[in-house]
Amino acid sequence: MTVKAGRWGLECHWFEGGEHKGMDNLKQSFIEYIDCPIALYGLGIETEKVLSILEGTFHIVGLLDSFQEEGYIYGKRIISLCDCAQEGVKLIIVVARPGSCRAIAKKIGKYCVGHQMKLTDVRGRDLCGAQQGTYHFSGQGMTRNQLAGLADDKDAVSFDLFDTLIMRQVLFPSDVAELTENRFRKKGIYIENFLQKRQQAEKELSKDRAPTLLNIYQYVLAHSSGILTSAEELAQMEWETDCGLVAPRQEMADFAAEIYRKGKLVYITTDTYYSRNQIEQLLAKCGITCYTDILASCEYNTGKTQRLFYHLKNRLQENTCVHIGDDLAADVESADRCGILGCQIYSGIDLFEMTGYLGMWEYTESLSSRIKLGMFVARLFNSPFQFETQNMQLGVCSAYDVGYLFMAPVITDFVFWFRKQVLEKNIKNVWFCARDGYLIKKLYDMLCGDELSVYFLSSRVAAIRAGIEDEADIAYVDTMKFGGTLSGQLRERFGIDVKEEALTGKKLVDFSQDIIEKTKEKRLYYQKYIKSIPNVPGDIAFFDFVAKGTCQMYVNRLVDHRLKGLYFLQIEKSFMKDKALDITAFYEEDELRENAIYEDYYILETVLTSQEPSIVGFREDGTPCYNHETRTQQELGCVEKMQAGVIDYFQIYCSLCADDETEADQKLDENLLNQIHHIKIWDEDFWALKVEDAFFNRMTDMSDLV
Repeated sequence: MTVKAGRWGLECHWFEGGEHKGMDNLKQSFIEYIDCPIALYGLGIETEKVLSILEGTFHIVGLLDSFQEEGYIYGKRIISLCDCAQEGVKLIIVVARPGSCRAIAKKIGKYCVGHQMKLTDVRGRDLCGAQQGTYHFSGQGMTRNQLAGLADDKDAVSFDLFDTLIMRQVLFPSDVAELTENRFRKKGIYIENFLQKRQQAEKELSKDRAPTLLNIYQYVLAHSSGILTSAEELAQMEWETDCGLVAPRQEMADFAAEIYRKGKLVYITTDTYYSRNQIEQLLAKCGITCYTDILASCEYNTGKTQRLFYHLKNRLQENTCVHIGDDLAADVESADRCGILGCQIYSGIDLFEMTGYLGMWEYTESLSSRIKLGMFVARLFNSPFQFETQNMQLGVCSAYDVGYLFMAPVITDFVFWFRKQVLEKNIKNVWFCARDGYLIKKLYDMLCGDELSVYFLSSRVAAIRAGIEDEADIAYVDTMKFGGTLSGQLRERFGIDVKEEALTGKKLVDFSQDIIEKTKEKRLYYQKYIKSIPNVPGDIAFFDFVAKGTCQMYVNRLVDHRLKGLYFLQIEKSFMKDKALDITAFYEEDELRENAIYEDYYILETVLTSQEPSIVGFREDGTPCYNHETRTQQELGCVEKMQAGVIDYFQIYCSLCADDETEADQKLDENLLNQIHHIKIWDEDFWALKVEDAFFNRMTDMSDLV
């Protein structure tokens, strides 16, 4: 697939923390090569900065680029890889953003290794070193076939409920109580030390019997004062909260339905403080209808480790039975004691633990983070048979899951942040720039209801063509190095066709008059479109995804309102400091040197784009002109599946975590996004995606980025 990459090229802007600090860090990273020939890969403005720092201390023999192999720039010769080998280059420093570094390493890595040239990024990280593989399970549990064999051999099958047939979309069962307490507070109900009292009640009452939820809240109220609400009302609120959290373990639910249709008896035997009627509602919500009967501990006043399995044994009469559950003591050993074969399958949290929590155990402090991790576990580890993949490799099968698991958390947190910024800044007009604003606007509108927002038709090309005023603007555009010929740059960026033979010895600025003259017409057409957009007096919240502010700068010249940029990430902040742009970013660039956002926003952008091609300008009547579409329907369908995953995640998260309970955990978001590099993706359409940036004339395969 071809996905337009939006508003950036492959340059790297990595030392915002101060020039002197950048110099020291950069030189120290390569001190062992001080006496060796070195080449820099990249021709962007960042290469000029890096060159100015290293020149004089290190021996820089030349600059590399995938498009050019000759000429001069920044006072240095442009050379080829062969030239590097012939001149004894020992180190090639790739001056590019991390995502681009992977693509570059894929192209030239083998050649570098073969010719004993070290290939690193500007932080000194080896780009040819061994990559961390996908995750593997170290042990194997009960397989599908083994489970089916046990069921076929018996007259009846009993299932545990929680963590076997269904699971909660929170990390810990105690999170249900915390969510319930939040619900109490919204109703004006304040119970001092509620969480401790709720836990103590269940613990005490379960010592010699199986309490109901009503029993638990009667205990809580008996140990509290000044609470005017009844135990029945409190219990109902917890039940409603928990009911909203459950999801089926689909393979287990399907397995239960399959053996039920074969005519076998299917029982649900569970330790629970919920009534039979409530259990039936939970099962119905999860689409589970194929069962013979329910044995709920609170209705028999005894649990599985006590005498609940004896009640099941009585129901079975002479029928043989296997009980399936996730708890070794309660489900296996207790069933075995009663003459019922116990069988353990892994819960989602079991599988999560087997993978070392994928390095995310430290991100479990806040409730909103535990909801995120709970949703992650409920999706990724929904099947208890994950280990049955080839080489017991952890993986996902669909583009939908790529969007849901890896991309949705950080996108969700950004939308909540964006909404908060709009409220705090008292902004009444909200513009989401095409094409990166397509999905963000959908989510924002879900969050904000009828509040007005606009999908603003824009692109860097359209804004430049309408906003350029003088030669300084043209020189500014020229700093964003085009990966192609001058004729290509004139055509793609300015809509001017000039034959290649007429360009000998010329530069972009030589065409300033033609560009400026063409801009006058384009500006009027763009303003015609802008006047058709409904607005109210006041500033405009101007969304851009990852950008330095080029689009905002030129669009601001076309409108009467002031644009207040609200970006996911602003890059090249120091380069834009003299442009007087009002920009607030969810991620500050100086925070990003070592995290997945800076590494992977190219990948992240693929899920945000619209189904339309990019805008190149407007007609006289204010209607848009689109670039030609390079994506097939199959490719667009893959993006649509990822977006569906993000939308479903967003809706579920909003239903579980109220607006005032959300707490952005950017480190967790980054870690979840980073899993895209470690968890195997078995979706061929995803791997066929490409990231295209026509503005820079760059095309990158998804396989090179992931």
